[in-house]
Amino acid sequence: MPAQQPSGALPLYLQISEMLIRDIASGRLPRGTRLPPEREMAKSLDTSVGTLRKSLAELEEKGLLERRQGSGNYVRGSSAPEGIYALYRLELLEGGGLPTARILDVKRLPKPADLPQFGASIEGHRIRRLRFLGGKPASVEEIWLDGSYADRLDADHLSHSLYLYYRKALGLWITGFRDSVGVDAAPEWSPPEFAPAPGTPCGCVTRHSHARDGGVAEVSRNWFDSDVARYVARMR
Repeated sequence: MPAQQPSGALPLYLQISEMLIRDIASGRLPRGTRLPPEREMAKSLDTSVGTLRKSLAELEEKGLLERRQGSGNYVRGSSAPEGIYALYRLELLEGGGLPTARILDVKRLPKPADLPQFGASIEGHRIRRLRFLGGKPASVEEIWLDGSYADRLDADHLSHSLYLYYRKALGLWITGFRDSVGVDAAPEWSPPEFAPAPGTPCGCVTRHSHARDGGVAEVSRNWFDSDVARYVARMR
């Protein structure tokens, strides 16, 4: 399980449920799998049985888990589960992995010339993060959010799902996106924990995220370590 989380992190029971949702979606927990006994599972996740039960209740409500009295908890299905990270397409090579992030830098700046034209403002909020999957450094990302949506962003609340933060704090709903996957040089600002050295080729995902009005609200680039993570899009 993730270690001590920064302020603004998801509650622990949601972190556990999101981890399990991604494991189910990736096939690491196939349909019909019986989960370990709750006390054993709670111990392995370094949490209380009460917290684990809240997590399992989330899965049951989403139709992903069947709780059989006297028998245990069984994975019920894996068809496009809707979780907080449903739109996050990177996962561990073995599947799944709870996404977390460490904030590297947050600034409001004029949009650079190499960024596609988008949004109503000439400025944007540049967010740089180191992303982890299951605690492993997996990618670095640079996000540009159009400056018209907020005067400033609260960096303490940007270490988990940005789309959730946008919705709750800014009233901005991301309703669609377009991804382009290719190869690019790792950025010069990459921290030492990210294995590909600055300037070396690595996988890169460029995303244009759309708001409810159809306009592009955010443009991001995500450089990932192909020895740790892969890009996956599923349709079931």
